[in-house]
Amino acid sequence: MVRKNISHGKITQKWCGGCGTLILGERCARCSSALRTFEINSPGDIRPCMDGGRILLNELFRKNFGTSSVIDGKALFFNKIPGEDRTDEVIAHGAVIAVLRYDIQSRGAALELRQAGAELLSEATKNIVVLGSISGHLKGKNISGSEIISVTGDFRKGDPLIIRKGRKTGHGTALTDSSDIMEAEKAVRVRDIMPPAATLSPAADRQTFTDANAPYFKEMESASANDIRSFVKAKKEKVTVSFSGGKDSLAALGITLTAVNDPELIFVNTGIEFPETVEYVRTFSKEFGLKLHEADAGNAFWDNVKTFGPPAKDFRWCCKVCKLGPITELISERFPKGTITVEGNRALESFARSKTGFVSKNPFVPNQTTLNPIRNWTSSDVWGYIWWKRLPYNRLYENDMERIGCYLCPSSLSSEWNITEKTHPDMYGRWNDHLKEYAEHHLLPDKFVDLGFWRWKVLPPKMIKLAEDIDLKISAKNSGKAEMRMLKGASPCAAGGFSMEAIVTVPRSHDFSCIRDAMRTIGDVKYSEEFEIALLRTKKGTAKIFGGGQVSVVAKNAADAEQLFGRSVKAFLRSQMCASCGICAKRCKRKAIRIENGLNVSSERCNSCGECESSCMVIHYYDKIQRAGGTE
Repeated sequence: MVRKNISHGKITQKWCGGCGTLILGERCARCSSALRTFEINSPGDIRPCMDGGRILLNELFRKNFGTSSVIDGKALFFNKIPGEDRTDEVIAHGAVIAVLRYDIQSRGAALELRQAGAELLSEATKNIVVLGSISGHLKGKNISGSEIISVTGDFRKGDPLIIRKGRKTGHGTALTDSSDIMEAEKAVRVRDIMPPAATLSPAADRQTFTDANAPYFKEMESASANDIRSFVKAKKEKVTVSFSGGKDSLAALGITLTAVNDPELIFVNTGIEFPETVEYVRTFSKEFGLKLHEADAGNAFWDNVKTFGPPAKDFRWCCKVCKLGPITELISERFPKGTITVEGNRALESFARSKTGFVSKNPFVPNQTTLNPIRNWTSSDVWGYIWWKRLPYNRLYENDMERIGCYLCPSSLSSEWNITEKTHPDMYGRWNDHLKEYAEHHLLPDKFVDLGFWRWKVLPPKMIKLAEDIDLKISAKNSGKAEMRMLKGASPCAAGGFSMEAIVTVPRSHDFSCIRDAMRTIGDVKYSEEFEIALLRTKKGTAKIFGGGQVSVVAKNAADAEQLFGRSVKAFLRSQMCASCGICAKRCKRKAIRIENGLNVSSERCNSCGECESSCMVIHYYDKIQRAGGTE
């Protein structure tokens, strides 16, 4: 299935009622029954429910409705939708039957029933409310206790309910505890109610899913393998696969094994991987007879965390230290003539990857060309392909973890961090203790750690709202002042020319990615979201600015190095400390600048004249930090 972009709104999916499973292609290869369609919310990166997720759903259905028969032995899928933390549509019987949410405050999962789920829960013994002969439209209305005939089960305010009225069935929410419901003026909120239309599907397992979609997987493999084969046919570089231990890289490897002979594996051991992942990668390579190149970051994370503080979604210094550094060194040493690396990047993983092409180049990793054969695949495509090929996968996924990576990654969900606490208490404890010490040192409340506020430097709206709801005093902006520590002044560079290096500490008001726009006022910019690096190229030289605050400049002579260094640091200050005054936008004669959540610069209109720099009040910090900065 090819997706040219991530759409908004609803996505149509297909279901085989005869086999009781999701169909990814145009037909069911197992029984050839007529398919029915259903809708899920975009972007539609639907994935199978693993063992841990099934256990969790069983517990929630039994807790709320006294039975899990509606999902027992059935094919189950999740579809991630926007939410405060984990928020998944639960798909079974060719419909969205519920929504599973993780509540950050209570640190627990909750279930929200949907219409199809209410209709199919005929064996429910709890959380049932029967209404009397109320006239009029009920959808979205609050019902008083006087309109209720009977209540089955004990429930609390906010719990999901099955609502019945005559031949109609619906779903809703309790507005009060069951003990008080008959006397309540507002007892129940009806979300929807109608004559039952949903139908039960037969039992189905993973084998049913793969058998029903086998031709689809074969066709996708063939197309992707042909792409790889065509690209590498006339190339001399060694073909490698970036093998992280995750599902996407496994699928990419499966295709590569079909396309070329003896690819070699590259694994970056960041030093903060799950031990199961490291063991899985090493065991897999041995069992399949594949040469493994392991780039080991060692203790790099723990050596740097006190300097840079906890990494955050908008401050991923750890990727540069634990991934980029080791992989760049490994490729330089072991593949001096270059390598073609197949990766498992998918467009649906993030907005930044939504425009990923088949061939890409990372300007920060020399000698590497990247191929992305599964860029248009969904999670269901990936898992179905893995099962169809019978590829051994990382068993950590069975714990109900959507992604497998660095165990303390700020990009993980709080729900996944909660799983880590249970499965790896020692690893959880080490990082949690460090976060507590950090919070105490910076006079931050315990909830800064407990509720996951540490995962952002600049809080997003959902976290600002959460802080307001619980009256938690956490600023959405970093405190502190701008500082610069010079590592090396303009000095001869071993590679030729002159170089300068420094670490700049900036109080953040905006996401680091804003550096991309600020540096456009100087020259051409390449930006890596994964590694948080901006690479600037000008006629006088190049500059790199990292999310951790490192600034590195190389130019033809000392004077050019000093000038480019100054402009680069000023751009860094502008990107992070922009006060949205708009003076620069008014000053720009080419109308290349607009102010919207910080500085935005049009690469088509900007000619790097520098006029906007002189009008910015923020860059006056540069003279101050330059005078105060020492040299190591």
